[in-house]
Amino acid sequence: MECQTRLDHVVINVRRDMDPAEALCRSLGFTITPRGYHSLGSINHLMMFDTDYFELIGVPKVGTTKRADLITAPLGINGLVFKTADVDDTHAHLVALGIAGEPPRAFSRPVELDGVTSDAKFRTVTVRPDVFSAGRVYFCEHGTPDLVWRPEWQGHANGAMEIAEVVVVAEDVPSVAAEYAKLVEGEVVVLRGGVRAIDVADTRLTFRTPHGYREQYGDLASDMGGRDSIFGALVFRTSSLALVAGILEGLPNQPPATIGPEGIVVRLAEYDSVLEFIGPEE
Repeated sequence: MECQTRLDHVVINVRRDMDPAEALCRSLGFTITPRGYHSLGSINHLMMFDTDYFELIGVPKVGTTKRADLITAPLGINGLVFKTADVDDTHAHLVALGIAGEPPRAFSRPVELDGVTSDAKFRTVTVRPDVFSAGRVYFCEHGTPDLVWRPEWQGHANGAMEIAEVVVVAEDVPSVAAEYAKLVEGEVVVLRGGVRAIDVADTRLTFRTPHGYREQYGDLASDMGGRDSIFGALVFRTSSLALVAGILEGLPNQPPATIGPEGIVVRLAEYDSVLEFIGPEE
């Protein structure tokens, strides 16, 4: 049975370092949306694709914040977000699975387009935080998708078109993959080397052991940091690996990276995150 769940976005937590994180992602050839200010107290920038997006989230550099959870959460990839058309129905699904976290909540952020400011509106519902130790897993209902998916934000100098894969690293791959499969109502497939995978519409979730992850990414891999699971990498499909390679080679301060014919891997050391770029589907 084909999985009906779709990826909405993936989040990197940058805490109070939004300015350098924004500059770094811009230098890698991403088009960055204007800074957003959530009614919950967090700030963000987005990198929009056709149906999903990549988000930097943090809090203002000075002052108190209502999002103390972002200060205490690990830096790096810490949010995996799926789409929902109705968070109330999704909450009922999470309750039935026995993994529901906080009840649904609504929030917004102002968006200015052509001199007119409107509120982009969202409702989210979370999985209980002890279920997936890699980070926050939740569902998002977009009340105003026309204020988020804008054509002027969807083209990128690095050719990035979509999030093709999210790499989950886990000590117990079979068990963790099975839990995600229940969440998204998908099917686990066993790949070469014991890697598990779940296809969530156009995005693949892959599950690797720490050893397999280190073999895949070498010195660019993130450390487990004492956790039994982490989000190990985001994989972007690009229209041209040559575009990505050209951007990297032109940077005065190139981040740690490997450039090969099958893909390009970049480590965002300041945010303990791994980004991989792969070419278009053949």
